[in-house]
Amino acid sequence: MSIEKILSSAPVVPVVVIDNLEDAAPLAQALYNGGLKALEITLRTPVAAQAVKIMKETVPDAYVGTGTVIDRATFDASVAAGADFMVSPGVNDELLALAKESDIPFLPGAATPSEVMKLAAAGFKYLKFFPAEAAGGAPMLKSIGGPLPDITFCPTGGITLESAPKYLALKNVICVGGTWMLDKQLIANKDWQAIEALAKQASEVK
Repeated sequence: MSIEKILSSAPVVPVVVIDNLEDAAPLAQALYNGGLKALEITLRTPVAAQAVKIMKETVPDAYVGTGTVIDRATFDASVAAGADFMVSPGVNDELLALAKESDIPFLPGAATPSEVMKLAAAGFKYLKFFPAEAAGGAPMLKSIGGPLPDITFCPTGGITLESAPKYLALKNVICVGGTWMLDKQLIANKDWQAIEALAKQASEVK
């Protein structure tokens, strides 16, 4: 399994924060039924790693990965949870070394040409562009594509249903990461049908 295959499974990767473990299964099902096949579960809550396992069991045909992988502890937690892929907001030498030793597809983050060049030199062709909107948005990515045309991005951070098409129109963007289909009130109300409808809308973004 390659990171390219995972990222090309849908135009949007939902960036999921799980606060309550009981939400993991129905949320995964709603997102998957809506057409979002790759789910990034951020390791920002105590139950996140456990949620990954539950989601993988619930939607075995989806790609369930981890986000906010920032050090050895979160890397090891991702491996233990059986993550299909890992995403980091940035990169450091420890993470690069760990990623090289692992078979799990890894999507490191970059926000500047220097970071992109460092990761390209380390053999990474697919990168997360984060924080996308704060770091210059679609114009920044278009500019980076000039001197570094072989690198493909999944921009994440501040992207909305309205702004996603701007990014997806760029030839160096494979998909975007977003949270707009994960309305906190809908999740609190356990309105999984509404979440599925938002996921479907996201899966059809062009």
